[in-house]
Formats: sequence, C-alpha cells, structure tokens
Amino acid sequence: MPVRSRSRRAAPVAFVPAGLQQTRTRPRIVTAPVTPSLVETPLRPSHTAPTPVAALAALVEAPVRGFPADTSDQTASDQTMVTGVTLRAQQTLPGDLFVGLPSLIPGRAHGADFAGVACSAGAVAVLTDPLGAHRPALAAAIARRPGIPVLVHADPRSVLGTLSARIYGDPSTALSVLGITGTAGKTTTAYLLEAGLRVAGAPTGLLGTVAVRIGEALLPSTFTTPEAPQLQALLALMVERGVTHVPIEVSSHALALGRVSGTTFAVGAFTNLSQDHLDFHADLEDYFAAKAMLFDGRASAEVVCIDDDWGQRLVTGKTTTVSLSGEAIWRATEITAQHSGSQTFRALGPDGFDQRLGVRLPGAFNVTNALLALAVGHAAGADPVLLARGIATAEVPGRMQRVDRGQGFVALVDYAHKPAAVAALLDAVRAQVPGRLLVVLGCGGDRDTAKRPLMGAQAASRADLLVITDDNPRTEDPAAIRAAMLTGAAAGPAEVVEIGDRAQAIAYAVTQARPGDAVVVAGKGHESAQEVHGVKRPFVDADVLTDLLDGWIHD
Repeated sequence: MPVRSRSRRAAPVAFVPAGLQQTRTRPRIVTAPVTPSLVETPLRPSHTAPTPVAALAALVEAPVRGFPADTSDQTASDQTMVTGVTLRAQQTLPGDLFVGLPSLIPGRAHGADFAGVACSAGAVAVLTDPLGAHRPALAAAIARRPGIPVLVHADPRSVLGTLSARIYGDPSTALSVLGITGTAGKTTTAYLLEAGLRVAGAPTGLLGTVAVRIGEALLPSTFTTPEAPQLQALLALMVERGVTHVPIEVSSHALALGRVSGTTFAVGAFTNLSQDHLDFHADLEDYFAAKAMLFDGRASAEVVCIDDDWGQRLVTGKTTTVSLSGEAIWRATEITAQHSGSQTFRALGPDGFDQRLGVRLPGAFNVTNALLALAVGHAAGADPVLLARGIATAEVPGRMQRVDRGQGFVALVDYAHKPAAVAALLDAVRAQVPGRLLVVLGCGGDRDTAKRPLMGAQAASRADLLVITDDNPRTEDPAAIRAAMLTGAAAGPAEVVEIGDRAQAIAYAVTQARPGDAVVVAGKGHESAQEVHGVKRPFVDADVLTDLLDGWIHD
C-alpha cells in the first residue's frame, strides 16, 4: 500500500499543470454552448390508428369541456380524432393531444401556457388540470381555434401513461419489455442483457440513460426513462420495426411520476438501493417505495438481487432471486479477475444450469450485473447459454471505460455519481493495480445535496490523490458544491486538491501518474456535455482524457 500524504487544499485557480504546457495535442474542449433543437421532429411510428377524444376522456374519467371550463362540449369530443400526444408544444404534430402539466419546479410556467403554440401546430385537443384550464393563455388559444375540446383531470400526470399507451395502440403488449430498477447497475445490466438477447436471436431495442437503440439505430437519450408520451411512441416505433425484446432502465422518478403507467412488463428486475435522489424523495423509505412500484403486479415475472436488505424486502413467492453472497435461485461463485480487468465466474441457475461466464468489466458488482442480466433474459424465455455468449462480449459506454494510449498506467472513465457507487468503483480499481489510485471527482448541482460530503469521504478514504472538480454545477455555485465535498474529504488519508476546471483537473491527475498507477475520472461517464451556470457545452471525459494522454506520451 503506497504511503499517502496529508490532505491539502489547493486554491481553485486556473493553471496548466507542469509537463503539459508543450503537449502536441490539446484536449477537445469546445466553448460554444450546446443548443438542442426544440422543434426537432419527435420519434414516432409512421402510422397510428385514430382514437376519439371521447374514448380517451372515458378511459381516465376526465370531463371534456369547452372553454370556459364549465361548458360541456360532447359533440366536439365525439368527432375529434387523436393520432399522437406530446408534452412539448414545439414538437406538436397535426392530430396531437397536447398535455399542459403544472411544473414540478415552483415558479416555472404552467404547461397550459403553451397551448397556443401547440394548437397553431395542429393539436386537436388539450389535457390539463383545473389550474391550467383557467390559464389566460389557454383561453386565448381556444378563442383562436374554437371547438378544440379540453380534457380536465385533477392529476393529469397520473393518467398520462395510460392515455399515451392507448393512443399508440398499447405497444408494450406486443413486446417483451424488461424493466430494470435500482440505484446502481441499471445501465450496465441493460447493456449486458441487450447484448445477450441479440446473440440469442432476439431483435432488440434499448431504452436508458446512455442511449436509445431501435434495432441497429442508436440515438442519444435525454432521461433514464423517457416521459410517457415519448416512451409509448418509441415502443410503438419498435413494434413497427420488428423489435421483440426491450430492456428499459426504470428510474424512481419514472415510477413515482407515472411515466411507465400503461406499460406492461414481461420482467421487472431490481439491482440494489443506496442513497440517491433525496432532493426528490423524502427519505430512503420513500425512495424504496418508488422502486418497489415495479413489483406491484405490473410485471409478469420478477427478478431481484437479494444482496442488500432492500432487495430481500421485495421477495415474494414468485420472485427469482439472484445473489453473489448467499443462497438464491441464481448464484455466482469462483470469480477470477484478469489483469485486463475482465472477469470470469461460475454461474449456477435453475434446471441444473452450471457454466462459466465472462464479463469484460472489473469489480464484484459487475459480476452481479452480469448474473442479473442472465437471470432476466432467462425469465424472458431466452437460452441462457446463448445469453452468456453475448454478455461476455458486451461493452458499456462510460462504465469502467478504459482509455489506453500506451501510457503505462490505467486510465478509465466511469459514471459513478453516488456514494456507494464511488466506493464500489474505487475498490474495484484498487484491486486491479499495484500502484497509486488518482481520482478526479465532482458532484452535480441542483440535485441531492446530502450526498456531496459522503462522496468526498468515500473517495478520500480510498484514493491516494483526490482531485475535487466540477461535474455539472447546473445553476448552482460550483465553489459551494466543491466545498461540501471537501468537508467530507477532510477526514480521509488522501492528498486532496481542488481544481474547478474539469479539463485542468484531469490534466493534473495525468501529470501525477506513474507506471502501475490508475487515473479514474468519475461522475460523468458517457455524458457529452457539461452544464455550468445553466449553459451546456460539449465535454466528453473520455475524449479529454484521450487527448491529454496523447500529449503526455508524445511530450
């Protein structure tokens, strides 16, 4: 074990670390802000059977009203046909039901305020709440387009999933939708599962944090789980393109806010639970209750990792259990780590299944992810032998992603942005290298503030050098976020340096590395932009690290 120096805090000033002034390759840092289009055409199936507004109103028991909101307009609702649904006025297509929701963030505009834009673009009906029904902007929109029916529901968000599914023909009933929830491991498990299903011969889709895949088409993702209209449209598009199996990451937000309501799951799976999203959930019990909604009967089969108490609480008579450490229907033993970071293990399962499996990712938690993927695929009817072949070849963007430019030390990027995930990541890397562990880490703004000192503490207790930097401060003061992390890191044995500029922080870690060490850039993983003061600018950790290593090698 290397001797660690005492913690110190360097002033967060801009600088170019010694040894990098003359590098031949500058990091790919683009200063122009990212300006995503608000009017891009949404992904939808090419054909949707029209649904009468009256049928939608009856489905969710929402009165159909004209305007003012106390005037019945049944005739319009009987004659009006809906062929799509949207929350975004700028993405409205002719025939859409526009949904104007109250904002989850106090002080933000009500969705009904954009009804005029939606109606001008071809929306044929509006769904909103009683507050939205009385917004002047909606009144003005109806005045310009008389006869547009307005559906009023006390909680329109709670029925949006059911409505969206009906509008797009209940696509999940024609698919094997495989939902994966939990704090950590959702993305990796989904990618491993999708790779296994492909080898097993299933035409696949994928919905999650990193990307949306429809067959061979790969698209960027905006949410871990899309909003209900987008989710149902994507599922319908997958049906149209011949997809049969779809692993989906299911976030606690998606469950609590009803984004997956109306979705039929062939399998629901649980990875683990630890502190996260306490800016949204009241406490860990509330967070767990949201995750547990996936196991309230909406999934035909349930697969649960029982290596923590939370998973054990989900077990019922129909649960397929998975464990790395105890008795379960699916178990992993005889784990062997390779110098490359890959692992092999013996998987034991139902019907006498007993086979050695491989996974390209290091760490015991990735053995669990691989075993869970195998169990979910088997529950969905796939051949476990073929699943295992696909799992062994899968790679996951931004998850234990190695950057090898011949530099003589390990360099990798990972998405770990929660205390438990940071601890698991660094423990896994520590076991792989003989030298020091050099870590670059930040925390996101406008999110759970309680985890910031915890992440600092977890990193400082494991690293030899911890460089605290900016992640996505969003609208918060970056220095305040770093200060909270520094508070937690103070008690750890690591040398601690604060460098706000993320590229310079990565550069500093690279210049300190020696053969046998590991440089770990954590927190952002696959992300393609950094948001500072509300502005997104292109920034890819792996690209910056690659360019710095190229310059370091050739200097």
